[in-house]
Amino acid sequence: MDQQDSLDPSNVERLWAPHRADYLDNEAGTFNQDNCPFCLEANGESDQQLLIHRTEHAFVVLNKFPYSTGHLLICTNRHVALYDELTVQESDEISLLTKQAMICLRKVTSAQGFNIGMNQGAVSGAGIAGHLHQHVVPRWPADSNFMPIIAHTKVMPELLSETRFKLLEIWGK
Repeated sequence: MDQQDSLDPSNVERLWAPHRADYLDNEAGTFNQDNCPFCLEANGESDQQLLIHRTEHAFVVLNKFPYSTGHLLICTNRHVALYDELTVQESDEISLLTKQAMICLRKVTSAQGFNIGMNQGAVSGAGIAGHLHQHVVPRWPADSNFMPIIAHTKVMPELLSETRFKLLEIWGK
């Protein structure tokens, strides 16, 4: 296959995830304080069972649509969109929880590196643009194996519920 053929969308194998269609069609980017999944989590109203740890100004949840096993989100309790709108207490707790997340993920997943970052605003790729959240994505040598390149598929070796159980057991120890 030459390079031109590899760019042809009809040459790409597809892994269907129809559960994402409802989110993309009806929810992505349209959240306010009343229906924001992070606000629901912060208020104890979520039924997702993704919460790992909570502090006064922020909390940690598993990403419902992870890039890799153990992908965590550090979220503010308050519905706020941009980093420069945070209070000192909120930014301090996000920083502390990020450090704790790295320690716990190293113990639970043997992560050897991390991608840490925030997408602020819908144009930057934030799926929930109105509620600030920082991604903590564990990484391993050769974890970007041939599957995404050749098969356009991600391999997730563990269910979210299993990862959550392991993190809940280790957090704070």
